[in-house]
Amino acid sequence: MFTWSRPVVLLLCGLLLLTVSIAVLNTLVPLWLTHDNLPTWQVGVVSSSYYTGNLIGTLLAGWLIKHYGFNRSYYFASLVFAVATVALGLNEGFWSWTLWRLVAGIGCAWIWVVVESALLCSGTLRNRGQLLAAYMIVYYLGTVAGQLLVSKVSTELLNVLPWITAVIVAGVLPVIFMKITTTASEEDGAPGRMWPMLRRRSSRLGINGCIISGIVLGSLYGLMPLYLSHQGISDANVGYWMALLVSAGIVGQWPVGRMADRYGRLLVLRVQVFIVILGSIAMLSNMAMVPALFILGAAGFTLYPVAMSWACETVKHHELVAMNQALLLSYTIGSLAGPSMTAMLMQNYSDRLLFVMIAAVAFIYLVMLLRKADHHITPVAQA
Repeated sequence: MFTWSRPVVLLLCGLLLLTVSIAVLNTLVPLWLTHDNLPTWQVGVVSSSYYTGNLIGTLLAGWLIKHYGFNRSYYFASLVFAVATVALGLNEGFWSWTLWRLVAGIGCAWIWVVVESALLCSGTLRNRGQLLAAYMIVYYLGTVAGQLLVSKVSTELLNVLPWITAVIVAGVLPVIFMKITTTASEEDGAPGRMWPMLRRRSSRLGINGCIISGIVLGSLYGLMPLYLSHQGISDANVGYWMALLVSAGIVGQWPVGRMADRYGRLLVLRVQVFIVILGSIAMLSNMAMVPALFILGAAGFTLYPVAMSWACETVKHHELVAMNQALLLSYTIGSLAGPSMTAMLMQNYSDRLLFVMIAAVAFIYLVMLLRKADHHITPVAQA
C-alpha cells in the first residue's frame, strides 16, 4: 500500500508555496508593464524571457544537483527566484525587467527539476505514477490559489513584492527540516548526461509524449482565453471557464496516476490521448461546453506525468536526474512551439483551429502509441 513519507510531504508543501508565487508573478508582470505604457512587443519580450530562462535553467540543473545535491540546489534556486523578484522593485525599465525575469525563469526551472527528480529518485516503479500525480495536483492547486490571490489583494507592485518574497522564503522552510536522499547504490555509477537521454530509443515515446503535452497545455493555457473572449464571453467568465479546465486536470491526476501504476503507462496513455481527441471534437461540434472542457482538461493535463514516468522506467537510478532534465526540456520546447504555431493558424484562418491543432498532434501521438503493440518494459530504475 502506498504511504506518504515525511520528506515527500514537506517537499510538496514547499512546492505549493513557491508555485503560488510563480502564478501571481506570471499574471501580474504583464499587467504592471502594460500599466507603465510599454508597447505590446516589449511586454511579449519580457514574458518570453521568463520561458527562455526556463530553458537555460533546465540545461544547467543537472550540473547544479550533481555538485551541490538536492537540498542545497533547492535553497539556491529559491534564493535566485527571490532575488529576481525583489529586483523588480529596485530596477525599472524594459531591459532590467527582461534580465530579472530571465533570472527568475532559471531559478524556477531549477526548482522544478530538483523537486521532480527528488520524487522520481525517492519513488519506486510501483508508486512513481502516484508521486508525480501528487506533484501535479500540488502544482495546479498552487496555480489556482495564486490566481485567487490576484483577485483578492492589492496588485500594486510595491504592495505585492514584499509578501510574494515572504512566500518564497516560506517555501524554503519545509525543506530545511528534511534531507532529500536517494537510494542509489555506489555501483550505479556517475550521474547520467541529458543529451544521451534524448536519443535513448526505449524512452523515445515518453519524450515525445512530453513534447505533445507541452503543445497541448501551452495552447490551452495561452490561447483558450482568446478563443473564449472571441466567443463573446466576458473577462470575468473567461476566468471561470479556465478554472474549470484546470480543476478537471486536478481531479484527473490521482486516478490516472493510480491506473498508470496498476495497468501500465502505455495503455493509460493511449486512452488519455484518445479522450483528448474526443474532447477537441466535442468543442468543434459545439456540444455542451462544460463536459467537453472537463474531459479535455482531465485528459490533457494528466499527459505529462504519465509520459514522464514511462520514460523513466527504463533508465538506471543514477540517470533519473538527467532523464528528468530531458523530459522537462522536451515539455518546455513543446509549450513554446505549440502556442506560436496555433496562434498563427487562428489569426490567418479561424479560432476553431485551436482544437483542430490539439486533435491533430494528439492523433499523431496516438498512432505512435498504437504502433508500439509489442511494448515490453524491462525495468532497470529500481528504487
